[in-house]
Amino acid sequence: MIHSSAIVDPGAKLAADVEVGPYSVIGAGVEIGAGTIIGPHVVIMGPSKIGRENRIFQFASIGDAPQDKKYQGEPTSLELGDRNVIREYVTLNRGTDEGNGKTTIGDDNLFMAYSHVAHDCRVGNHTVFANAASLSGHVEVGDYVILGGFTSVHQFTQIGSRAFCGLGSVVTQDIPPFSTAAGNRARVVGINKEGLRRRGFSADLIRALHKSFRELLKSKASRQDAFENLRPLCEKYPEVEEFVNFVRNSKRGIAS
Repeated sequence: MIHSSAIVDPGAKLAADVEVGPYSVIGAGVEIGAGTIIGPHVVIMGPSKIGRENRIFQFASIGDAPQDKKYQGEPTSLELGDRNVIREYVTLNRGTDEGNGKTTIGDDNLFMAYSHVAHDCRVGNHTVFANAASLSGHVEVGDYVILGGFTSVHQFTQIGSRAFCGLGSVVTQDIPPFSTAAGNRARVVGINKEGLRRRGFSADLIRALHKSFRELLKSKASRQDAFENLRPLCEKYPEVEEFVNFVRNSKRGIAS
C-alpha cells in the first residue's frame, strides 16, 4: 500500500492498510491509524499521531515545526483525530514548548485547500475551514464551526461551537457559540439561525439564543444585569447557559 517512491522513516508506525502515494515523506515519530489514505507529495513529520480513515490530499504538510521564532527544536507534537479530510496545500503545525506543547484536532473536519492551523491550537469536531482560512497560534475552535474562505483568526482567540464566520473575516476577539460574525474586523452580527435550524435546533431554542444575544451584546443594560436577566433561560436551555458563560469568561473580549 506504500508506493515505491515514497520515503517512510523506520521509526514511523503505520497501520497495515494505510496507503501512501508517490513521493510522499513520512518522518520519524509519526503514527498513522487504519484506513488512512495519503496522496502523492504529502509530508508528515513527527512527533505526530494521525487517526483512522483520514484522507490527506497531495502537497499537504502535516506536523512540521511551528512557525514561531521562539521555537528551538523542543519535542512538541500534533494529534489529528479520525475521518478528517485534508485538501491540497493545507498546513498543520506542531505545538510549542511555551504553549501547551501540542496542536490538537478532532474528528470529521474538512480543511479545504491552503487552510492553516498554527501551533498550540485546539480544533473540535465537524468543523469546516474553507479555502485559505487560517488560525494563528493558541486559537480554540469549537465543534461544528464554519470558517469562510480567507478568514484569519488572531492568536489566543476563541470561537465557540456552531459559530459561523463569513468570507474574509478578520477575527481579533472571541466569537460566541451559535453566532454569526463577519467583517474586517469581524463583529458578531446575530445568531446563526439558519445553521442552527439545519442542525435540528427548535424554534423556541433559537429565539432564546437570539434573546440572549440581544440582551448581552446589543442592549444598554450592564453586562452583570444582563447575566441576571438571562438566568431563567440558562436554567431552561443548556445552550443559552453555554452562550452566557462564554461571554462571561471571555479573556480577549467579544467581537461585538
